[in-house]
Amino acid sequence: MKRTADAVIVGAGIVGVTTALALTNAGFKVVIVDRGSVANGTTGSGEGNILVSDKEPGAELELAMRSRDGWFELALDVGDLDESGGFELEAKGGVVVSRSEDGLLHLLKLAQEQSKVGIDTRALSPSELLELEPNISKEIPGGVWYPQDAQCQPMLAAAKIMRVFRSRGGEFHRDTAVRKIRTQAIEGDLSVTGVETDQGDISTPLVVNATGTWAGDIAKMARSSLPIAPRRGFILVSVPAPHLIFHKVYDADYVANVASGAAELQSSAVVEGTRSGTILIGASRERVGFNSDLNVAILRQLAAQAIELFPILATVQLLRAYSGFRPFAPDHLPVIGEDATVKGLWHNVGHEGAGIGLSPASAQLIVEMITGQKTFMNPSAFSPGRFGNHE
Repeated sequence: MKRTADAVIVGAGIVGVTTALALTNAGFKVVIVDRGSVANGTTGSGEGNILVSDKEPGAELELAMRSRDGWFELALDVGDLDESGGFELEAKGGVVVSRSEDGLLHLLKLAQEQSKVGIDTRALSPSELLELEPNISKEIPGGVWYPQDAQCQPMLAAAKIMRVFRSRGGEFHRDTAVRKIRTQAIEGDLSVTGVETDQGDISTPLVVNATGTWAGDIAKMARSSLPIAPRRGFILVSVPAPHLIFHKVYDADYVANVASGAAELQSSAVVEGTRSGTILIGASRERVGFNSDLNVAILRQLAAQAIELFPILATVQLLRAYSGFRPFAPDHLPVIGEDATVKGLWHNVGHEGAGIGLSPASAQLIVEMITGQKTFMNPSAFSPGRFGNHE
């Protein structure tokens, strides 16, 4: 293990590897440590969403707009725009629908507000909706088409970015648990001096906490705090099927569920196909700690909601189901910036279910802050200091 580094990234999910590559490209000697392997946390349980459609105008949508373009720039940087494979980055577009007239009015109002800040939104009549998605229910009164929505295969993306990071001089230590973030008082400030792990210690003045749902644990190791909690979700995966779903399609209730902080179960239909022919079905949200037990009732509910959108799915066999934990912040915004009390400790966490989509712009933003560059947007909404002392 390298004993000194310009920066240590804790966490090898998509946020960690994109941050590590961005720092490496900026000239830093970077080490990534993870107690598991690449993408073995929330990234490995994600659908690969790169969305602008599910966010209201504000700081997160601004971040999402930059990140959507950032994904295609990242693909160029790592040489992954080969149509034959790669990490399956695709500008497939999203279709958001409502099953009620009142819901459709709210959806169209949101789309109108989004269009004012640069999002491409196109209202769909029932006939136009059927042109885009021939297998969708004919009972749906309309929706909105978002051409900018995209998708990737997140585990493949994280693995590819990691390979490029290492080829450019970065170092990765898997199965390496962080035991402590070393700090000391320097000129009156508590500052990072290194990382202690079960495989040895690394001296560094800069640590980036990219551990997602477990970000609060890393903050505590540096004698700080961060109010990040897990929010469990389930995904259904079908057997490979004929091309039945052509875009990412979801019910407008999904937007409300994302914005809600309620602990109880919330679910809404989210359906999309993949290049391999499988169909992904979600999405559920509930705060049950780190309980990963399979809940058949929730799986049935997700399947029923998907069939309401696409009746043809009643004939498609399911292959498997899996769960994951989204890193939930109290105000639903990412945490990107330097810790409020510990100098040299930076956080890039709290993206909830949007970490995959937001990772390139989050990496750009935090590297611009670390290096003292002019940032592409005002980062204050994401400041770790906005929570105060929450304990």
